[in-house]
Amino acid sequence: MFRTRTGEEIFVIDAHIAWWDGSKENQLNRHGEEFISCFYDYHRNLSPEDRIWPRDKFYKYDRETLLRDIFGKGYVDIAIFQPVALSEFFRDGFGNIEKNATLIRDYPGRFIGNGYFDPRHGERGLETLEYLAETYHLQGVKLYTAEWYGNSKGYKLSDDWSYRYLEKCEQLGIRNIHVHKGPTITPLNRDAFDVADVDDVASAFPNLNFIVEHVGLPRLEDFCWIATQEKNVYAGLAVVMPFIHSRPRYFAQILSELLYWLDEDRILFGSDYAIWEPDWLIEKFMDFEFPPDIAEETGVELTLPIKKKILGENAARLYGIDIETSKAELAHDALAAQISSWNLAQA
Repeated sequence: MFRTRTGEEIFVIDAHIAWWDGSKENQLNRHGEEFISCFYDYHRNLSPEDRIWPRDKFYKYDRETLLRDIFGKGYVDIAIFQPVALSEFFRDGFGNIEKNATLIRDYPGRFIGNGYFDPRHGERGLETLEYLAETYHLQGVKLYTAEWYGNSKGYKLSDDWSYRYLEKCEQLGIRNIHVHKGPTITPLNRDAFDVADVDDVASAFPNLNFIVEHVGLPRLEDFCWIATQEKNVYAGLAVVMPFIHSRPRYFAQILSELLYWLDEDRILFGSDYAIWEPDWLIEKFMDFEFPPDIAEETGVELTLPIKKKILGENAARLYGIDIETSKAELAHDALAAQISSWNLAQA
């Protein structure tokens, strides 16, 4: 939990984290190395110098590292796993739902574990999705429309089979559809992350929430035009957040456009851990103000109530989290005791 200088508590939900394995042992081919190496380039180029990890640690980190970074020093109260399989590149998957479930089991109330699907898996994949939903009580899925499968290098949300899977999500009560629509990652194809198909499915499935991760960058304008019409489309700030350090004016331009076209109720904080750690993102965000000329042009402001919505309240609404109840439950859980011991050791 983040506390302001006046002592006000801000409940933080990191809506985009991962526990990946990009190690050499897990890489299935050269594309696995290309993918995790591209992640590392984003990490190295957009992070403060003192927050750059050694490459080996970045490729594979343990649960203790994750817990300390997210909850120990990261101000986060609840974190949402957004796994992606990339089974054409990694032997046991880049993200692993079963592995995530061990942390969810050991630290109840601290994590939400989303799943994933690939509509190109056909009927077999629909059965798998049903199994995952029942086994892990899925509230959301993370989709990678540029993921490779056999000879296919991507799919669209508007494809016939995608419709079948979204219909299945409705039936299973999976309401939150997180879609990577942002910067490409080597060797995936940039155009397979185009945001245009979001417009189609948002209209067709009004009972689902489409959280567009990375707000469509570099297609921000396209995303904003879609989201202003489709009220079930949300902006995920993962990848946007680190520009608050490396390109603060660019960050201001992005966030002001989002607040202008959408509203403060449809923007979600995400660190994209472990590409970036949440603590410095949150600290800089809490101190951030729009440059006067941008504020004047867009007519938007970044008040404390708006920051509170972005950092946690909006995600809480999507995932049915009662913040006051969670505060009381998490204040005395097993992880709270660990956090206290970490803080004592650090002092």
